[in-house]
Amino acid sequence: MKRSPLPAFRPQIARLERRLFLKQGLSLGALSLLSGCTLKDDDAVDRLLFAMSRFNDKMQAALFDPSRLAPTYAEADVATPFPFNAYYEEKDIPRIDGESYRLQLSGLIADKRPWSLAELRALPQSSQITRLVCVEGWSAIGKWRGVSFRHFLERIGADLTARYVGFKCADKYYSSIDMPSALHPQTLLALDFADAKYGYPLRLRIPTKLGFKNPKFIHEIFVANDYSGGYWEDKGYNWFSGS
Repeated sequence: MKRSPLPAFRPQIARLERRLFLKQGLSLGALSLLSGCTLKDDDAVDRLLFAMSRFNDKMQAALFDPSRLAPTYAEADVATPFPFNAYYEEKDIPRIDGESYRLQLSGLIADKRPWSLAELRALPQSSQITRLVCVEGWSAIGKWRGVSFRHFLERIGADLTARYVGFKCADKYYSSIDMPSALHPQTLLALDFADAKYGYPLRLRIPTKLGFKNPKFIHEIFVANDYSGGYWEDKGYNWFSGS
């Protein structure tokens, strides 16, 4: 069978997608005015786009209302099957043993002892039916159940005045969110959802942000004041990414 030439062009495609994503909402005239350049210097344009992206992050953070709730839906609205989406194929999802699983904690946290699934399930549980919005243009309504992230952070003695909460995942994904979003009443450490391929045994459900800010297969949570970026954010996507 003839192999597709697509893999050889993936780096160029990724760079093009990143540039298009960052340019969204910016006209060429505005870019020229702001940069004072002819837009022929790719590095200069990329630097400008990243600067605009960080500016957008700050503006979104300033406009974020920690008391405003995302819409909720009825059971009948839940998408079946729920779409699978990741930077890898479905066959490559990590297989995790729930019995031996331990959630690791680090950073500005008073009690860093690891948590088992049984201990997480012993905490008060709540559920939500909300819409996940993907940066690729699709959305789907799902049902998630788990622990209020605010409650968990308070329980472990996290520094709630810190700037960031970060996540490291078993699928080598990583991300971080701002503390006000972490403390939002709908932000959930989800233990129950459609299927294991969507993040077993633990994922973040944060309906106030785009889908790529909802990391799956979480194995470590850390609290910090230093910016740690994220898998897609380090490739140029807006970090705050409120939906």
